[in-house]
Amino acid sequence: MDTGMISHVRRFNRTVTQRIGALNDAFLARGRPLGQARLLWEIGPDGCDVRRLRARLDLDSGYLSRLLRSLAGDGLITVTRSEADGRVRMAELTRAGRTERAELDRLSDDAAQAILGPLSDRQRDRLVTAMADVERLLTASAIQLAGTDPRLPAAQACLRAYFTELAGRFDHGFDPAQSISADDAELTRPAGLLLVASLHGEPVGCGAVKLHGTGPAEIKRMWVSPSVRGLGLGRRILAGLEAHAAAAGASAFRLETNGALAEAISLYRSAGYREVPAFNAEPYAHHWFEKTRSPRSAELGARVDEPVVGPEDIAQQHRCPG
Repeated sequence: MDTGMISHVRRFNRTVTQRIGALNDAFLARGRPLGQARLLWEIGPDGCDVRRLRARLDLDSGYLSRLLRSLAGDGLITVTRSEADGRVRMAELTRAGRTERAELDRLSDDAAQAILGPLSDRQRDRLVTAMADVERLLTASAIQLAGTDPRLPAAQACLRAYFTELAGRFDHGFDPAQSISADDAELTRPAGLLLVASLHGEPVGCGAVKLHGTGPAEIKRMWVSPSVRGLGLGRRILAGLEAHAAAAGASAFRLETNGALAEAISLYRSAGYREVPAFNAEPYAHHWFEKTRSPRSAELGARVDEPVVGPEDIAQQHRCPG
């Protein structure tokens, strides 16, 4: 990693934390630190289960518990067991908490105006545009990829969303039973791999590869949630699958796709895939692509070390609510 880039990131972090008041122990002069104020905002008017709060804010469970106890001690929230599922703890704002949240919103608007106020119109436009770019890039950097057992809830959620989208976009719908197989066994190591992308604990994309020894590997199940499209996630998933296949000795990568998926076709072409004659009888395909493995992909494959969620984790994930 370029040391100059690292220095720029650290300097940016120092500037931002000071400018927004994150260093103060009384954020926006309300007598509580930024962490507590942010938690009030995230709980929101409808409440939120504690597990989702922890994932959404990437907080340690012990630290989150201390924040919740402090807010409850101030009479701003309550934390109770869900009536629908006793394993779920729900955090909800009290009347005082809703009043405090509204005041924090008002003061936050004032703080934003204080940042923009000294700038010219052109500078304001530049700052807001730059902030939007930074937000998108930080979101992209927060997405995690992991090899995942296809039977796990996160993997199943992605695959269902993928099938649903194809059914809506293809002229005659989509039935996975009529398509070339990519079943659980075929997407489980050593036969293959399913990568699942997650953002703050929620699955937002997937991709799979079927391995055939030193023969061409098959790229399957490429899907990215609309909520994170445009962040380069599809390319990242594809590169991860290629790297895994290269490390396993695959000589090339193959995939087929439907003509309705113009953005996918554009991705594959820009990633070095060339269109070739049909190499299988996939009924939903209009285009077939192939990419020969390069020495670079083999090098990347040797460096890929994605964590794998396996069968031993299935029971635990099924016990987790949400």
